[in-house]
Amino acid sequence: MAKKALLLLAMLMLTSPAFALTLEEARQQGRVGETLSGYLAPIAQDSETLTLVKNINAARAESYQQVADSNHLPVDDVAKMAGEKLVARARPGEYVRGLNGQWLKK
Repeated sequence: MAKKALLLLAMLMLTSPAFALTLEEARQQGRVGETLSGYLAPIAQDSETLTLVKNINAARAESYQQVADSNHLPVDDVAKMAGEKLVARARPGEYVRGLNGQWLKK
């Protein structure tokens, strides 16, 4: 019986990332929204959403820095250009933060 419990526990530990929130799910559920700054912002304040936002924004910051360095541009300019595109590409039902700072559902 103990071997079965250990096997089950090991399987759960290996498969737990499959249960992690994805960006697409968070967008569809209205938990996050795009901003003109180029970074994702949380709408929901639960730990899963906040962790997702932190990870996505860290990856974006790294990507923006690489683009900025290779094009001799300020990283803020690159982030803002990306933000404009991300807001424009948001699908119906997804949230974007407007110039006034308010969330808008597309």
